[in-house]
Amino acid sequence: MPDNDAIPQVDVEEARRRLDDGALLLDVREPDEWNAGHAPDAQFLPMGQVTAARAQLPRDRTIVAICRSGARSGRVTAALVSWGFDAVNLAGGMQAWAAAGNPVVTDDGGAGTVA
Repeated sequence: MPDNDAIPQVDVEEARRRLDDGALLLDVREPDEWNAGHAPDAQFLPMGQVTAARAQLPRDRTIVAICRSGARSGRVTAALVSWGFDAVNLAGGMQAWAAAGNPVVTDDGGAGTVA
């Protein structure tokens, strides 16, 4: 398991700034968690599929990885950085995102929950 101190992390406020500047929010949770609710502009890619899909991920902008609490996305961030991506982990994950008052939606645009 990677050393958390070596994983680049941002808080929700910094993540929002980076997203506003064009970063990709990459949600690495499982399908049931995604279906319960996610950030409106996030791209869904379960953690177990990141390695196989890494060629499709953008290299020209920052990737902000997010999961429920920040643990899985931290591992994904460590892998992305080791592959040469500009990536950061959203500390606290979707729980922190929602607690900061950011929207959580379902695929049909309705109100979602953090599962």
